[in-house]
Amino acid sequence: MYWQPVFNLLEGYFEVWLINAQHIKKVPGRKTDVKDAEWIAQLLQCGLLRPSLVPERKQRELRDLTRQRTKLVQQRNAVNNRIQKVLESANIKLGSVASDGLGASGRLMIEALINGETDAMVLAELAQRKLREKIPQLHRALAGEVTEHHRFLLRELLDQYDFLEHKITRMSKRVMEVAPSPFRTAVQQLDPIPGVAEHGAEAVLAETGTDMSRFPTHKHFASWAGRCPGNHESAGKHHSGKTPAANRNLDAVLTEIAHAAVRKKGSYFQAQYHRVAAHRGKKRAIGAVKHSLLTTIYFMLRDNTAYRDLGANHFNHLDPQQRIRYHVRKLQELGQEVELSPMADAA
Repeated sequence: MYWQPVFNLLEGYFEVWLINAQHIKKVPGRKTDVKDAEWIAQLLQCGLLRPSLVPERKQRELRDLTRQRTKLVQQRNAVNNRIQKVLESANIKLGSVASDGLGASGRLMIEALINGETDAMVLAELAQRKLREKIPQLHRALAGEVTEHHRFLLRELLDQYDFLEHKITRMSKRVMEVAPSPFRTAVQQLDPIPGVAEHGAEAVLAETGTDMSRFPTHKHFASWAGRCPGNHESAGKHHSGKTPAANRNLDAVLTEIAHAAVRKKGSYFQAQYHRVAAHRGKKRAIGAVKHSLLTTIYFMLRDNTAYRDLGANHFNHLDPQQRIRYHVRKLQELGQEVELSPMADAA
């Protein structure tokens, strides 16, 4: 990010171009800063350079906020994990019964442990709502050996957890305060996409922006985001098809969203994931879902349309005859003789 201070100083006075070094670095014989500058100026005069996409200052500020919030969330999750480890060291197995160890019930139980309560029956009775159905399991999970050392660590970790929660809330509030109206509208527009939710939409839009006119097609958009196959051909041979390096922050957000999207039952993304994972593996299947998410976001923002899920049966209707041939072939491989007839004729 060495370019940012210079770019910020000159942005209001000149048309500043940020050039991808990969486009000009493979030129031999220019190994000094002066010769590099001369060569770059010559390329610019000949029209051989393309400026990289640098978002406006408002969007760059939103990026800083959403990226900082992501770091805070990661720190909070690390503290949460540390709390569970301290409980495990005291033979408290709360996490094996409660899905959220720091939910309403878990928090009450941990606070009681810190205050000196050791009776597992009393601790289990602090369960709220649906967790009360698991009180017998909680009796066994909460029968541990909590020492003064454990209580001290739990108190410090809970305070740190609350501090980070407060910081995350402040950061989210700040995002919505400084976000322009088109950004807030786009967040609400992308919210219905499976796996996205409000914070996910904010993180994605802070990286991509809301103006899709900068990308001629959805393929250009996916390429800019680094979600396209690599292109390396020499002497008629195709070499590595590895996806190119791109925005790591955007890729991390898309990965998180994709994992959440494929858990949505009956959705297009879940069907796509299982379809690709069956023959290409889980990692490539998540990559395909990330590409589909980008394509969906592109067309929704470009055309200002609402999200419409294609459904889990979308792929079954693309080419019904191909599906029939596939299943017939599989049955024949199992030694079965197959005779097909339409349902109307069979009736």
